[in-house]
Amino acid sequence: MRFYLTTAIDYVNSRPHLGTAYEKITADVIARYKRLAGVETHLLMGNDEHSQNVYKKAVEAGIDPHTYCDRMEQEFRAVWKQLDISFDDFIRTTQPRHRTAVQKLAQKAFDKGDIYEGFYEGWYCVSCEAFKQERDLVEGKCPLHPTLTPEWIREKNYFFRLSKYRDRLLAHFADHPGFLEPDIRRNEILKLLEAGLEDISVSRAGQLWGIPLPFAPENVIYVWFDALICYAAGVGYGTDEELFRTWWPADLHIIGKDITRFHTVVWPAMLMSADLPLPKQVFGHGWVNFGGQRMSKSLGTSLDPSDVAAKFGPDPLRLYLVKEISYGGDGDFTWERYEERYNVDLANNLGNLVSRVTAMAHQYRQGRLTPTGDTSTRLRDLSNEVADAYRRAMDQLALHEAANVAFRLIDATNLHLAETAPWRLAKDPAQADRLTQVLFDAAEAIRLAGVLLTPIMPASCTEIRRRVGDTTALQDVRLDRDGRWRPDGARELVKAAALWPRSEEKVEEKPIGGAGEPAAPGATQAVGAGATAAEDTRISIDEFMKVELRVAKVLEAEAVPKSKKLVKMKVDVGTEQRTIVAGIAEAYQPEQLVGRTIAIVFNLKPAKLMGIESNGMVLAASVDGKPILVSFDASVPAGARVR
Repeated sequence: MRFYLTTAIDYVNSRPHLGTAYEKITADVIARYKRLAGVETHLLMGNDEHSQNVYKKAVEAGIDPHTYCDRMEQEFRAVWKQLDISFDDFIRTTQPRHRTAVQKLAQKAFDKGDIYEGFYEGWYCVSCEAFKQERDLVEGKCPLHPTLTPEWIREKNYFFRLSKYRDRLLAHFADHPGFLEPDIRRNEILKLLEAGLEDISVSRAGQLWGIPLPFAPENVIYVWFDALICYAAGVGYGTDEELFRTWWPADLHIIGKDITRFHTVVWPAMLMSADLPLPKQVFGHGWVNFGGQRMSKSLGTSLDPSDVAAKFGPDPLRLYLVKEISYGGDGDFTWERYEERYNVDLANNLGNLVSRVTAMAHQYRQGRLTPTGDTSTRLRDLSNEVADAYRRAMDQLALHEAANVAFRLIDATNLHLAETAPWRLAKDPAQADRLTQVLFDAAEAIRLAGVLLTPIMPASCTEIRRRVGDTTALQDVRLDRDGRWRPDGARELVKAAALWPRSEEKVEEKPIGGAGEPAAPGATQAVGAGATAAEDTRISIDEFMKVELRVAKVLEAEAVPKSKKLVKMKVDVGTEQRTIVAGIAEAYQPEQLVGRTIAIVFNLKPAKLMGIESNGMVLAASVDGKPILVSFDASVPAGARVR
């Protein structure tokens, strides 16, 4: 079983921005998932070098265009290496293999009568390197590059008979409803096809930077016609027919939503003309905006992915872009939101969970856990349910859903620890076996979450699995073997520095490890005086004031089915009524709670417990392991601030 996927190739007139990196990261996640599923996978990326903008950049720099492109290849490769992109091949449009493929396909289309000579005139956007129809302009400007005025060009060109393939394209869309996703992109292209197609220029006269037409070498091939052929050239079209038969057609093209017309109208028509199979699917992802504004080199709103990755390492960035943006839609990046999600998802949640479990395993069991029986059936069943849901989401290219599904398991493991309280079990010798099993179950759930998150955070998940006793090499991990609950086998857990220190800590970033501890690339630890055992953990008054405490009156209360600890309450907070789930069932019957006036954390983000969304946290003291609610006289009004 094989899977061939590609990304769009990139203009090298400037370094990649975060939107470009988003495409490469998500394609890499898909490729890594396919490998995890045991599928032989080939990911092609590359650079588009025959752009006139690239030629101008080289002239401005006073160097030969090939030399300029050589330098930019190294810059692009360095960024992709920093982001841990696992491409299998990197194609450049100046390579001989690409030139051979382009000229072969152009000749086949010409021999078929699909390329002819004529005159073209129209508005030309230099940044898009594409002609624009009058109806496509917004106040005379290109909608994608509003700072530039398109040029009116009239020149003798060679044309491709795109109009000839309109009906065949419509039939292909009808026969293959999944050919273009998401649906919004498909609907846009169908409207374009139904309105009719015009023939397109495939050459530019009077230019030297490009691939000559084989039948008219005084003309170079138009950059878009040239660039699209890279997907076939990358697997041997025109140079290695056996390789081409092995991998073509492509299973998936990952592209930006602004170039779906080229990839689902022009490119398929070119392949039809050359009597070649069409790619199986094209996915048009959305844009990553920066603070609500489209990220664009020409608009000056670019964000360098190297700068972002340097803050916390590549894996937190990969997680943010995958988990926070619905795949296929637009998303937004701000430094504030990025730091917030880093703290919530990684420092406070996953990273803290790994640290707690490994620390308790060493404190109570010298780091070695051997299952004793009586496993948590709820955690085991949820783990397998999550694994199935994760596969479905990934197979449907719902990458954001797959990430969130994996975090369901992390949240459930935190709840498992809260409910079983291993720190209390450790005080009772009669609960020794129970304590071991509780920690084993938590470690196993962490291991499984690490497997599922591997395509998104490959280096970090390798380290997470190592810490909970799974030393399987990254390239050897497989979903069918490693992606299910494992009830057996002794584990040697590794206690090490925090994977992701909270971002507000003043830390010097350096690789985890040093003194005998191997590390995941890009991970950091707190070092120096701030990371000692005697660290001052007190908070400032400004930090305390961020927590909004309010008085709430309990209107309704009921036990949560299948839970010994949880109570679901409806509370009045003055301005609204909310549902809150609290682990107080061992101390209070539901009927005892109705009518009470209690204190809650009001501005806590919602969390799901046993499938119920809880909007707030009840305040309680812990006395001998039992919760005692913080409460008030009934005369205190609901919604009053607690200061």
